[in-house]
Amino acid sequence: MEVGKEIEIAGWVNSRRDHGGLIFIDLRDFKGILQLVVTPETKEAFALAESVRDEYVLSAKGVIRKREPELVNPNIPTGDIELVVSELRLINKCEPLPVNTHDDGDKSSEEMRLKYRYLDLRRPSMQKRLKRRSEYYQVVRNYMYDHGFTEITTPILANSSPEGARDFLVPSRLHPGKFYALPQAPQQFKQLLMVGGVEKYFQIAPCFRDEDPRADRLYGDFYQLDFEMSFVEDGEVVRNEIEPLYIKLVKEFANKKLVLNSEIAKKYIQEGGIVPRLPYEVAMDYYGVDKPDLRYGMELTDLTDIFSETEFKVFKQPCVKALCVKGGAELTRREIDEFTEQARKLGAGGLAYILYTEGEAKSPILKFMSDAEIAGVRERMGAEEGDAVFFGADTRDLVNKVLGQLRIAFADRFGLKKSDEVALTWVVDFPFYEWDEKAKKIEFGHNPFSMPKGGMEALENAKTDADKLALVADQYDMVMNGYECASGAVRNYNPEIMFKVFNILGYNNEYVEARFGGMLNAFKFGAPPHAGCAPGLDRIFMILEDEENIRDVVAFPKNGNGVDLMMNSPSSVDPEQLEEAHLAILPEDE
Repeated sequence: MEVGKEIEIAGWVNSRRDHGGLIFIDLRDFKGILQLVVTPETKEAFALAESVRDEYVLSAKGVIRKREPELVNPNIPTGDIELVVSELRLINKCEPLPVNTHDDGDKSSEEMRLKYRYLDLRRPSMQKRLKRRSEYYQVVRNYMYDHGFTEITTPILANSSPEGARDFLVPSRLHPGKFYALPQAPQQFKQLLMVGGVEKYFQIAPCFRDEDPRADRLYGDFYQLDFEMSFVEDGEVVRNEIEPLYIKLVKEFANKKLVLNSEIAKKYIQEGGIVPRLPYEVAMDYYGVDKPDLRYGMELTDLTDIFSETEFKVFKQPCVKALCVKGGAELTRREIDEFTEQARKLGAGGLAYILYTEGEAKSPILKFMSDAEIAGVRERMGAEEGDAVFFGADTRDLVNKVLGQLRIAFADRFGLKKSDEVALTWVVDFPFYEWDEKAKKIEFGHNPFSMPKGGMEALENAKTDADKLALVADQYDMVMNGYECASGAVRNYNPEIMFKVFNILGYNNEYVEARFGGMLNAFKFGAPPHAGCAPGLDRIFMILEDEENIRDVVAFPKNGNGVDLMMNSPSSVDPEQLEEAHLAILPEDE
């Protein structure tokens, strides 16, 4: 602002200080804070200034002047100037605030912040985040336009689809007894766009899923970058197309370091690339999860061969693995007990360990192990002075599950998750089918729209359950710092293959026609091969902004119970509305 110039500004009272002969008001607008100086000479303005309170809305006219050197505030951009007020006008008053509108001071509870979200959004950090999110969307859109994608919107009122979550259903007034479904994703529409001759489609798509909320998942609605490419038969084409956007967002938008600190994962980087293509089986075997955080190593190491002839009953299991926790010998007995309890909750019988401290190995289990086993463990694990080795022994699936979650917990305890670092990896080659233990049968691993690698030949050769479970889908997830941030696949565009993948599970062609008739009919008219992906924009932004709760990066989120406290939603509706929709509310069972 130019010193000596008369200006007029408007905003909210951020704070007010009465120094007797002078009143200072920090006025906040969309650009920042400017100090107003009100003197007794301007009687009307001074009288008004005496009565204003925080968050009153004012406009002020006056002349900009330099502050005295000893009064400069280096913490704000306008800290070296102030506005000497000649006119002050009250635009609106503010009742006592139920939540804090400043970033300093006591932070209001999340429930109150969500109930009064319109006030919470006034905080400078939230204003900054809204602008950052707009810039984020601009980067994404520009990238897609620059890569030849056409932005197309798809319907919100759609049909139910098998995306893996519950649908939100919308009753039809015009067609009694029938329902629309809010789309869990534009999956079927974007595939139909490929049939319709669109080369490369994208949209920032709203998606609706009735899933339980959690820290990294919003309830009800969220946004994803949905895109699809025609005449693509290999998922690597899609990965190469979108991967530079991730790198751009990490390095240029978020100014973070792109790292990869797992030696195992580095083996799966393609020549000339920087992001690994980690097979699903490798991810599960070395990290225990299909979304590994690769900012740190600490891989699961197989020790089954070392204990193949052990006399230690606990390790007489189909699979024995371990984690080497660097610096783990400093863990207290209480901390080890807490990790042991976590392992038990995950299904393990306990948590065996060895601490390497004071020049020797220490553990209650050493007396049950042979010298060769003790030496073999230390050599295989690369354990050094100050380290700890934690074991899992059971079926391979259970061991992977338990140690995979402990790996994450140990990383939290030892500060291995650096906020200024991002590790990216593609997880590829997911199982096409998987065993449903509850139903005691084989079901789809994800959804039937993915293309099985090997196509019809691979399906026809799958005679046994083991053969079927060995089938791999050309499906891929992008993982960022231990979060799944995108899922995509080469699509099943061939009606005969579509029928076959369902036939294998015992569904006849009539079932398939009834559920997916629209897509199947379209595929009969020269459908091109196609593939795509759908990065989750909310979750990616949460990671890039160093937030642990996804609700803090969205303007109007629902709470952890799926309730919009601000708008009192969900809510009851008038009986007339129910009658129009041909609905009736059944009484709950007492």
